[in-house]
Amino acid sequence: MVDTTPLTRAVEHFADRLRAAPQSRLQRGAAGEALGLARELARWAQEVESPGSEPREMPDAGMFAAADQITVAGNDLALLLTDAGQVEDAVRVVLAAQGRAGV
Repeated sequence: MVDTTPLTRAVEHFADRLRAAPQSRLQRGAAGEALGLARELARWAQEVESPGSEPREMPDAGMFAAADQITVAGNDLALLLTDAGQVEDAVRVVLAAQGRAGV
């Protein structure tokens, strides 16, 4: 079993930063970046769980739900990863999205 703690920590840190961000920062793109990350992580999890199936897109639940959406998608993916390299890749994706979000 692979240790996915680095992924869950990265996701929780990003989510905490989003929750602490002012509404103006969320409106300027941080929430949109988070939704994009949540959708990417969810697609990744779906591909691991059901290869070749048509992925379902995570809905836009609004800027105040973005932190929860990345938390759910990140934790779902963490449950499915089986390789340390995959975990490292996922952490890089989360950190890059957080950097683009500016939080």
